[in-house]
Amino acid sequence: MDENRQNPLFTPQQHEQHAAPPFHPAPPAPAARKPKRLAVLVSAAAVAAALVGGVGGATLVGLTDQAPASSGTSALGTATGQTVSNSGSDVSSVAQQVLPSVVQVNTTTREGEAIGSGVILSSDGKILTNAHVVEGATGDVTITLSDGTKYQASVLGSDTKADIAVLQAKNASGLTAAKLGDSSQVRVGAEVVAIGSPAGLQNTVTSGIVSAVGRELSDVGRQEQPQSPFGRTSSQQQQGPSYTAIQTDASINQGNSGGPLVNANGQVIGINSSIYSPSSGGSVGIGFAIPINDAIKIVEQIEQS
Repeated sequence: MDENRQNPLFTPQQHEQHAAPPFHPAPPAPAARKPKRLAVLVSAAAVAAALVGGVGGATLVGLTDQAPASSGTSALGTATGQTVSNSGSDVSSVAQQVLPSVVQVNTTTREGEAIGSGVILSSDGKILTNAHVVEGATGDVTITLSDGTKYQASVLGSDTKADIAVLQAKNASGLTAAKLGDSSQVRVGAEVVAIGSPAGLQNTVTSGIVSAVGRELSDVGRQEQPQSPFGRTSSQQQQGPSYTAIQTDASINQGNSGGPLVNANGQVIGINSSIYSPSSGGSVGIGFAIPINDAIKIVEQIEQS
């Protein structure tokens, strides 16, 4: 796969004294951010320039958002849901219905702390997220409910090719499981809502429409010359996630990875995973979600393995 695709839901943290960030989170940005690790899905010659602040070119990136080390998990708090780019439908009612089923995922790795999102699948704490969100986790991960309640969770398994992972919160009960839709029934133009923790801002809500279905991510940016900004080998690049996605213009950014894309009925139809972006690394309204039907098949395979 090319390295132009970043995973939008996952936010590694770093110390403020590091170099300026290759990404530009939505303002206001409290401090410079520089990702320690990036889940790259598609590579392009322009990507190197993008990550060092160069000009020109567009990249398809998996969102790994980073925040200053001083703003640890506790600093994220229980932010009130923030609705952005509201459309004709009642986004607020959809958000109210879905927010209790969305969690923030904090993962500690040897390279720092990563922040992503996840979807509650069962009342006893089974969580669906992206594989790149928990990649390289050292020990348990921490999940935070929309009301601020925290649980330690173990990684039951993951499929890096499908970019799906399953977590299990410890000693959890009474959680609100998300309602799952049928992604085979998704139609272009349908209104959708994305929820997650972009830049560590938990309970952020954005809205948009389905821009395309059945989008082959291998077709995105394949005219670009593959090049890794982190010195990864071509064989490592080819091992990146690969799936057919739902394309949306709902704003998703670093830290959204693993969070839900839901329909107007509050049903999860996709798992937000990556965006296509210009050199700034921010959202330009071209985001991709793994269809929920595909994601659940992978979850079942992980549980049976």
